[in-house]
Amino acid sequence: MRCSIGWLPSDCDWGNDLENWDDIRIFLAVARQGGLTSAANQLGINHTTVARRLTNLETSLRARLVTRTPSGVSLTPAGQKFVQHAERIELEAFSAEQQVCSADGMVSGKVRLATREGVGAWLICPKVAQLNRRYPELRLELVSEARTVSLVKRDADITISLQYPSQSRVIVQKLVDYRLGLFASPSYLQEFGPIDTIEELSRRDVLWYVDDVVDIDEQRYMQQIVANSRAGFRATNILAQYVALTAGMGVGIIPVYQAGQDPALVRVLPNEVEEMRTYWLSVHPDAQGLPNVRAVIDFILDIISEKKHLF
Repeated sequence: MRCSIGWLPSDCDWGNDLENWDDIRIFLAVARQGGLTSAANQLGINHTTVARRLTNLETSLRARLVTRTPSGVSLTPAGQKFVQHAERIELEAFSAEQQVCSADGMVSGKVRLATREGVGAWLICPKVAQLNRRYPELRLELVSEARTVSLVKRDADITISLQYPSQSRVIVQKLVDYRLGLFASPSYLQEFGPIDTIEELSRRDVLWYVDDVVDIDEQRYMQQIVANSRAGFRATNILAQYVALTAGMGVGIIPVYQAGQDPALVRVLPNEVEEMRTYWLSVHPDAQGLPNVRAVIDFILDIISEKKHLF
């Protein structure tokens, strides 16, 4: 690829040849992650390789793209210009690969979905074998940590989140509203007695998140109930809360679409305690039309449609 091609800025001497797409891919990871080490971790290669390939690219372009500091890297003016073109090259390379596979009737490649652990375990994983049988060449990666994932930095291709995304360069759609309710195991209610009023909760253990690491408002929905209850089991992971709940540890606040179908749990105060929340699906605009990303989005929408009556 010659630097005389029109996508290169005319006011900068970009050098001779850009011979290796991998160098550009590594540069994009560095630009998005803000450091060589974090880029290396994301790419699954070592720090030395990232530094060497970045230097190769800068030498080829005869321009410094990043400024290295003890805390990471920052893009130079040339780097800021080049990253826009590099992203277009990335999109075209990925799109070309997908279109070729699509023309042969294949949907293939990797798609990374980032979401909360409950969504992954209760909605996605029970159906993922169907996706695999439909598209054997498609590899779905599930990252159960949506709140720290950036679509703009390409940490993931799709996210399902509890909050409406604050990132500007993403496409967002409402996935579904869902209900939260109080649940307990039959053995717990048999041992400690039924719960007939909200006031009774002040004498019960309510399972909840660890307060000082609850970092989003959507996990503070029933804080008043928790504050007025006895201090019970706490966990940062809703799956851990769920297992403790079924084991008889106390009363828990769980999505109705999951707990309402579990014979190991009983709904408590269904007419008095219920909260509505929303799942949001987001995708980077450059990725939404890719066949493999579209296939995963359709897979998610099919799951929601099938389980609509449970939400």
